Amino acid sequence: MALRPSLPPTARTAAVVFALAAGLTAASIVIDASDGPGGSGGGQDAARAVHPAAARYEQLSGDGLARQIDAMQTHLRGEPKDAESWAGLGSAYVEQARTSGDPTRYPQADKAFARSLSLEPRDNDVALAGRASLAAARHDFKGALRDAGKALKVNSYSQGALAVRVDALVELGRYEDAYTAAKKADSLRPGIPVFTRLAYVHELRGDAAGARRVLLRAQDSATSPGDIAYVSTALGQLAWSQGEYDTARRAYDTALRAVPGYLPALEGQGRTSVADGRQKAGIRDLEAVVRRYPLPAELAALGEAYEARGDRSKARGQYAVVDTWIALARANGVATDLDSALVAADHGDVKEALKAARAEWDRRRTVHTADALAWALHRDGEDEEALKYAEHAAEPGYRNAAFLYHRGVIEKSLGDDGSARRHLKSALDLNPGFSPTGARAAKAALKELETAR
Repeated sequence: MALRPSLPPTARTAAVVFALAAGLTAASIVIDASDGPGGSGGGQDAARAVHPAAARYEQLSGDGLARQIDAMQTHLRGEPKDAESWAGLGSAYVEQARTSGDPTRYPQADKAFARSLSLEPRDNDVALAGRASLAAARHDFKGALRDAGKALKVNSYSQGALAVRVDALVELGRYEDAYTAAKKADSLRPGIPVFTRLAYVHELRGDAAGARRVLLRAQDSATSPGDIAYVSTALGQLAWSQGEYDTARRAYDTALRAVPGYLPALEGQGRTSVADGRQKAGIRDLEAVVRRYPLPAELAALGEAYEARGDRSKARGQYAVVDTWIALARANGVATDLDSALVAADHGDVKEALKAARAEWDRRRTVHTADALAWALHRDGEDEEALKYAEHAAEPGYRNAAFLYHRGVIEKSLGDDGSARRHLKSALDLNPGFSPTGARAAKAALKELETAR
């Protein structure tokens, strides 16, 4: 994962960038066109939600979601005082933004929720829960927690609000509170949206076995193809993070049988194939994902797969698209700082990575933010400060191979060879293919340390 400067886009990259820019611009033009169910005013904040709470829209395909939105818009033209449908439309817009990466859907959602609340201001837990999910999608986790609390005062059994409350507490770094909230949600409204949050909190606490048990409960309750794909993908991601590639592949196969072409499963399948040396198949899957979902993490994953294969030119092309995506997203008011920091630290401007990571740390103090800040500080040569954040990333008990690798490299730079060896070895033992380039660098660093003993 060597540092490399941003490079001018290749012709192919430029075409992709143009498509991204055209897509955002066209969406803005359409959204500005009216103030009714299909209209709003310009792009806002984060491009993808964290653990979306709009459960009834969560599993829809892009086409299915678009049809739902069209139907609700048609209904609201005839019944403009239907508060519940306005709230449903807002939730659908939030999910459409999450699945498409188009931040211009968020202002539409905001207006839909506001319309719903103006029509039914007192007992409208559906709109309040939807507004909480919108705040979470925009990375306003304090706002998400506030609105989820308001929804729960109206309806303490609101599954959407219970789920967003867990999300917000997680993203604010309040892991014990998140665990308590997830357990309460499970007792009040058990179901797939709650199961998946509870599993994630178990994983953050270092209890991968507990996370798997909860996800298996979710799998037992999944009946629709969308739910089966969603839960199976979560099981695959958990197995992959533990280096259990055969188990991960079976889970992704189940997801893709349920919903052919399901992007999260296709991405997981691609990462798994790259991790265990099936580069051709892995790259094919990641290319298919990026064609439909060209966001920084996915673009960087494909770039690293190209790099591991020895195709540096194609890798640079992917990293250049990341740079342009970040610029376009920021121009649309999207908070991309965590993605910016992670990608820029490895493939771009270190100073920009550090600036972005510090900004994100001011907003939310999660293990992921701590790791991103630690890595950016290391890249900038500030290893003593970096180690503090690397240690913070491990505090809840969370075990992540990339985190362990980052910490090992930081300790190596500080001359703490014993700790560096331990953490580098732990990274490779946990998930030997956690990153095609990072795993290779971890092996090289560990070999260097062993030779020096």
